[in-house]
Order: sequence, then structure tokens, then C-alpha cells
Amino acid sequence: MSHRDTSSTSDKPYAVQRTDEEWRAVLTPAEYKVLRQAGTEPAFRGEYTDTKTQGVYSCRACGSELFRSDTKFESHCGWPSFYSPLAGDTVEYIEDRAFGMKRVEVRCANCGSHLGHVFEGEGYDTPTDQRYCINSISLRLEPDEGARPQA
Repeated sequence: MSHRDTSSTSDKPYAVQRTDEEWRAVLTPAEYKVLRQAGTEPAFRGEYTDTKTQGVYSCRACGSELFRSDTKFESHCGWPSFYSPLAGDTVEYIEDRAFGMKRVEVRCANCGSHLGHVFEGEGYDTPTDQRYCINSISLRLEPDEGARPQA
């Protein structure tokens, strides 16, 4: 399975920019593999796959707020699923033709880190008919004040 450095596949100037060495210094090897090399964490093993805690999910690399828990839904795909980002400009979309298929990669618009992919038309009962399939390791959940963690 080949991975790519996401910083080399977009010409967009990101608000948060770090060298490869700086990213490696602030991310664990597993975080680096997913966030900076567009890897994928194993299905059904991510920290946020089944959590129902209310709060905001931010980019683990730069802290930019990306998704709210009220748009998270159970898709049973093995990764956290959301039907909409927090705001349209918090994520960016890159056509991904890796592995012989056409998909739409989702990245943090603030730092360019890989989050996952978005799929449409799968028939989920959500307001947007979209499934943002996001790696838990790409996110950090900040629970709402007074929210208790729930599995």
C-alpha cells in the first residue's frame, strides 16, 4: 500500500505550515502516517468510532474545528461518520484516484492534513445523504462543558 505526503499534492497555501521534520516532531508515527501520508487506521479500532460524547471534533494536527457531534451518525463502516462538516470552509476536497477507484479525499483546510473521504448517495437517512468517513486518529474530541464521555 503506497502512501503519499499530502503536502506535495496541493498547491494551496495553508495557514499552518510545517516542514516534514516539524510534523514528525509533533505527531506520533501513527498520526503522521494517516494525517501527513494519507494512510488509514484499521477499521473498528479508532478511539471515536462508537463514542456518543457531545462536543466538537478538531484536527489532531493543528486544532482547527472540523465537525460537531450532532452531525455524527452510526454508519457501521468502522470509522467515525459525519453527514456535514462544521462549516463548508473547514475542510477541502481532493479527487483521489488511488487504488484504481475514484474517491473524494477530505483534508483539513487549515493545515492540509488527511482526514478521510466523503461518499454520497449511499442511502443513509441523513439530511445531506453524505458520509464523511473520518479516521479517529485525525481528530481530537473536545467535549461540551458538562458532557460526560460515553461509549
